[in-house]
Amino acid sequence: MVSANTRFWILIALVTISGFSQGMLLPLLAIILEQNEVSSSINGLHATGLYVGVLLASPFMERPMRKLGFKPIIVIGGLLVFASLAFFPLWQSLWFWFVLRMMVGIGDQMLHFGTQTWITTTASKESRGRSIAYYGMFFGLGFALGPLMTRLLSIHEALPFFVSAGLSMIVWSLMLFVRNMWPADDYDSGSGNSSIKRFIQTGKIAWVALLPGFGYGFLEATLHSIFPVYGLRIGHDVDILSLLIPCFAIGSLITQLPLGILSDRVGRKNILLSVLIGGIACFMFAAFLETSVIALFILFTLAGMFVGSLFSLGISYMTDLLPSNLLPAGNLMIGITFSLGSISGPFLGGLYVEFFPGLSFFYLIGLMLILVLVAIYFKRDKQIATS
Repeated sequence: MVSANTRFWILIALVTISGFSQGMLLPLLAIILEQNEVSSSINGLHATGLYVGVLLASPFMERPMRKLGFKPIIVIGGLLVFASLAFFPLWQSLWFWFVLRMMVGIGDQMLHFGTQTWITTTASKESRGRSIAYYGMFFGLGFALGPLMTRLLSIHEALPFFVSAGLSMIVWSLMLFVRNMWPADDYDSGSGNSSIKRFIQTGKIAWVALLPGFGYGFLEATLHSIFPVYGLRIGHDVDILSLLIPCFAIGSLITQLPLGILSDRVGRKNILLSVLIGGIACFMFAAFLETSVIALFILFTLAGMFVGSLFSLGISYMTDLLPSNLLPAGNLMIGITFSLGSISGPFLGGLYVEFFPGLSFFYLIGLMLILVLVAIYFKRDKQIATS
């Protein structure tokens, strides 16, 4: 069996391929449905399927992981992902693809919950920000590479699905060399004996740390599923969009690790407020310069450098606030809030594009980031520590 360090990088590889599959599916299916003249509201609603799967799976993962350990959860999740991806080309039907999106979502949530909890419960407090920054950075790398698969549509519509499924299966097979582990012995300690009590306890202590996950889910899913539709409507072509969308994830790769290390030193809240302000500025400028390809390339990259780290910073913030016995519940709730953001983003984005065609799509993203900023700013640290 592999060493602890090798295990960490195998878990990171799984996170990367999970980001890759999500980053491919959202714009790929959005473009296919738009070319088939499916309305933007239906397109956006359909994109929520992946995150509906995440929500459906989330409440049922804590107990199996406690009983079976981390590895079985990750292995089953990976199997669901690559098997579902391989089934997409079999039948082009809205309801069939929606079910497959849900299956990918369930698998991805199992992968994320298993890897995220394994990493956060084994990392030391001093290196936690850096470890989770690697987690977010490589998820972002996968997300950056995923949209490039839309270029394979010109060769054959099934090719992106089969390539993604094959890569997922190869990385998944690495888990065969990892020894299983279970959550720490104090996992069940504390005043609550049930999952519901632990969730309530977690929410009271760390609700503010869940907001970045919601914001990142909203932002990521909307950019990948609705912006391709909006981009086509304002005159950008598919090849430009396939290169433009990854710029956000590439930007996040540049600053993910430095921001994680910096947050270890100066505090998560200070970094979160700073990146939110920068992200809001980028999307407000994008609203005025949306017809310029060069401006969008620059602003998407800058936005990624700022708010591309929201998810990993939120996880680090959450682990600072919670005792170790509540970390599994906290990781689940991060996944749930991420899913809620990811579901509401494409749905609201699709409605926005359909009913407000004269207003820039980027105003919607800016408004969401402003709401997260205000909530974090007005939540005092003293209240958090004593909740």
